[in-house]
Amino acid sequence: MTRPPTDPDPLSDKQSEPDHRNLPIDKVGVRGLRFPIQVRDKDRDTLQNTVATVGLFVDLPREFKGTHMSRFVEVLNAHGSVIHVENIPDILRAMQSRLHARNAHLEMEFPFFLVKKAPVTGREGVMDYTIRFDATMRDSALDFLLTVKVNVTTLCPCSKAIARYGAHNQRGEVTVVVRSAAIVWIEDLIALIEASGSSEMYSLLKREDEKAVTERAYENPVFVEDLVRNVALKLNELTDVTWYRVEAENQESIHNHNAYACIEKSEG
Repeated sequence: MTRPPTDPDPLSDKQSEPDHRNLPIDKVGVRGLRFPIQVRDKDRDTLQNTVATVGLFVDLPREFKGTHMSRFVEVLNAHGSVIHVENIPDILRAMQSRLHARNAHLEMEFPFFLVKKAPVTGREGVMDYTIRFDATMRDSALDFLLTVKVNVTTLCPCSKAIARYGAHNQRGEVTVVVRSAAIVWIEDLIALIEASGSSEMYSLLKREDEKAVTERAYENPVFVEDLVRNVALKLNELTDVTWYRVEAENQESIHNHNAYACIEKSEG
């Protein structure tokens, strides 16, 4: 006769075992998780489908050996695919509860798309922008940072002033990070940044449009220093913005290096 199989030993929970090195960990979790999301547009009538690269983290007390990585994914899946500022605190609180943590962190980066019309012909093209959310819940206090990256055209004022023919221009990448007392819409920050360079950029230009864009840039030269100051002045007019950092990097067309500038507003 064959003996009946015995019940397997219960699965061990190594993460919950004690650790004796007496060192807490500030952030532990998962990073690089690709997740489909929907982001609300400013008009609140539409949801834009995109794919985010997500990081989820909590603090780990000194007495625990590890955290339970699968629980981060469970929390994210439980909240569905519609991600916006309003439900990020719910995700963070769920992480605190599910992982028995005091602090919870979320990072999320994704492409955001807008349809833009060419300045003369009105031909439509799709522009992509890089957006990032960084949110932290410490006990019950939420800190949320919105990052927007936008490319613009810049034309060198010095080159225009000294050259007999034309002036060199370049693509400038502007990165704006804001902390605010109320919602600041992605579309508003994009428009603010695009209005601060020599010209905004487009995905589709016919000859008439290209003429208009290059002439606009020539009539509106800006150094990289001008670019960050222009953006900062516009941000100063947004009363809900309590802190910001503006960075600009010009991919120089005649130098073997890039030009860079940064302005940061102090809290309060």
